[in-house]
Amino acid sequence: MELLFIGLAIGAVAAYFIFAVFNKERSKSKTNEQSVVLMDKIKSVCKFISIEGDFSEIYHYENMKEKYLSLVLGKKKAIVLVNAKAHIGFDLSKIQMQSDNEHKKIILTNFPQPELLTIETDFKYYDKREGWANPFTTSDLTDINRDAKKAIVDKIPQSGLMDQARKEALDTIVLMEKIVETIGWKLDYTALTIEDSKNKKIEK
Repeated sequence: MELLFIGLAIGAVAAYFIFAVFNKERSKSKTNEQSVVLMDKIKSVCKFISIEGDFSEIYHYENMKEKYLSLVLGKKKAIVLVNAKAHIGFDLSKIQMQSDNEHKKIILTNFPQPELLTIETDFKYYDKREGWANPFTTSDLTDINRDAKKAIVDKIPQSGLMDQARKEALDTIVLMEKIVETIGWKLDYTALTIEDSKNKKIEK
């Protein structure tokens, strides 16, 4: 009878340790899964627009590719007013993060630079002149629109929009922080810096 009680006691202790080890591994697996889901959730936000900028440009077009032929057929030229709205922001799929499962923290190790995400353009033609045998073709209009749009895009780096977007980086990070906090984790970005000429540190 005494041996039976000893056997039951040993069995109970063994079962407790087996359950504790199994529960620990299960908890660790669940924590790892949480961190992966969190990082995927942040990256799924993808492109986050923080700044909008409006541009207007007058683009002069004159067909000079076939100079001598134009003298015979007539030159074609146009003045194009380009209105554009540029959206500057961050591609969150480019961020770099690490997870600290023990302390339930997502550590932000690198934040992407602002970039032109989209640009909406509207073209209005003025003083459009065609040669008597040298009309505008669909290809001409496509080329004009492309070149006029490029003229706008080339002005964006000097517009100050990128620097302004860098200053809005903290708002984007706060959005990520709120996503992380939804399941009780924390976002650690204490070592993050804004990569500008002054290399400023981001602070809450």
